[in-house]
Amino acid sequence: MGALNQGFDATQIENLKQEIAQSNNSFVLVDTEDNNEEYKHFRFVGMYEGKEVIYDAVIYTLRLHHASEVYELAEHKAAQKFPNFKPIKFQEDENGDLRTLDDVEEEIGLYIAEMIDEIEDEELVKVQEHVDMDNGGEYGIGLDIGLNVDEVTDKVMNKFVNDFNEDNLKLDDTLYSFVSNEEEFDLD
Repeated sequence: MGALNQGFDATQIENLKQEIAQSNNSFVLVDTEDNNEEYKHFRFVGMYEGKEVIYDAVIYTLRLHHASEVYELAEHKAAQKFPNFKPIKFQEDENGDLRTLDDVEEEIGLYIAEMIDEIEDEELVKVQEHVDMDNGGEYGIGLDIGLNVDEVTDKVMNKFVNDFNEDNLKLDDTLYSFVSNEEEFDLD
């Protein structure tokens, strides 16, 4: 049998509760370089099947979720069009500069960009608020959370933890579609 899930361990739970008590929040951020304004990895203590457990959660904006889904669909379309398709991996040269894409990679990249525009224009991808639970994870109970917020702030996360633990969570079932903001990529 595999190792015991430490997210159910009373000592681990108590340690996390103490860490949370020392913060101004109802959660603790997991230190990862993936954390940004639209995505956070965090942990909190809650109940599961009548017992305390650690929830190991990621929370992100619907806009980020939509962009990810759109990119995945665009990549799928590129894989159908290009027989030797491989996802584009940006690599640095010995000076730390991004290496130039070869002709095929550049053609694939341009095609993916076109597909993203087309997918967004036709609103082929729609997303809605959700909380997906994974009770088969390695640490505690996993939560995958998408919320219709502009930014994932401490306030948003505290409200989520409180609503979740009080069984008062209300998700918006509206389907949303977003369009990339090209100014975001303007380097001027």
